[in-house]
Amino acid sequence: MSNSLSPNTQAILLLTAPLIAGRRDSSSDLLKPGEYKRLARFLRDRQREPADLLVSDARELLKECQQLVGSDRLKTLLARGFLLSQAVDRWQTRAIWVVSRADVEYTKRLKARLREDAPPVLYGCGDAALLDTGGLAVVGSRDVDEGSVEYAEGIGRLVAKVRRTLVSGGARGIDQAAMRGALETGGKVAGVLADSLERTAMNREHRNLLIDGQLVVISPYDPSAGFNVGNAMQRNKLIYALADAALVVDSDYDKGGTWAGAVEQLEKLHLVPIYVRSNGETGKGLDALRRKGALPWPNPDDAEAFDAALAFQAPAEATNQEQLSLVNAREPAPEYMARIETPGAGALAAPSTASMLATPAEELFAKVRSLLENMGTPKTDVEVAAELNVSKSQAKDWLQRLVKEGVLEKFSKPIRYCPTKTSGRLF
Repeated sequence: MSNSLSPNTQAILLLTAPLIAGRRDSSSDLLKPGEYKRLARFLRDRQREPADLLVSDARELLKECQQLVGSDRLKTLLARGFLLSQAVDRWQTRAIWVVSRADVEYTKRLKARLREDAPPVLYGCGDAALLDTGGLAVVGSRDVDEGSVEYAEGIGRLVAKVRRTLVSGGARGIDQAAMRGALETGGKVAGVLADSLERTAMNREHRNLLIDGQLVVISPYDPSAGFNVGNAMQRNKLIYALADAALVVDSDYDKGGTWAGAVEQLEKLHLVPIYVRSNGETGKGLDALRRKGALPWPNPDDAEAFDAALAFQAPAEATNQEQLSLVNAREPAPEYMARIETPGAGALAAPSTASMLATPAEELFAKVRSLLENMGTPKTDVEVAAELNVSKSQAKDWLQRLVKEGVLEKFSKPIRYCPTKTSGRLF
């Protein structure tokens, strides 16, 4: 990984990063995640980049951005070049690299799966190539009994044995136990940290592992940031996005980051199959996750069985299937096929290549996303429902999700939807 920062990464850091060691909020002017997302869309829609804000003749562009962020605020943030140079020097002395979504080195998995929700900046130490190798995410509670710790260590050893990557969060308890089991067995580990990346990178026990390419640690938060509950919960999404499947070893019921992250995957994101520990004392939390759709861990004992577990795709949920003429395992409805093959004047465009998402329901949504982001004219939810031959409520759910993802824009009077025309790279 190169130590030099691209102009786009410099601009993003100036806009969003504290740049002062040990200070989570060194400036109240820092762009919040939602603010930066809107600014990135705005720039991309105009075929501009964050780096364009740094050039000497950026006055007009800053003026255009004023409708989103005050120009004085932008100027204040962009003028922090000295602080940035100091921060970069500090990171480089600790072998910490920095990449932004604008860089080709940014992990492809996070871009593909999280799209606009992928962190604008990632800090890391170690071999970044490990981030795109997939593998098994292992997560669980911090305060667990010795039996659960031993179980997690055993899972880590298994992942190393079958030569797959283990992904976890580095927190005490289950995370550290699984990572320790994999590393002590010679396996490879990707750790997604919510805090203290700098301290981890400087830890003597980790140093050789990082240098040898056995371990990579990353964080979307400043390398010197301390623990924050919100950050810890948010990073769980990254853990799942980097893996092929996830195993929840232990979880509280209806509280805590492990529970919240697993429920988000099961009920909303569907990025990977979610397994739960299937032997020993499973507890109320794991039992509840199973009722929500998590699968019992099949306890594979060789590489073939392990890979089968990671490749497993659960059947599509039966909920509301009576409303979804498009949902039929993996085969689209005849009406849908006719619309693709012989589009009329008002028909939606054909979908692109098959999605990388895990479940048939998400594969279907990926096709729907491709259709809707290529709409030629704004459409109401009723019109979209008619085009896709689904119920109005289903069409509305999809439309709302795509608005949230930034694929569509919603207009009022009357309510209608159209592509944002920002389907290219988001910085």
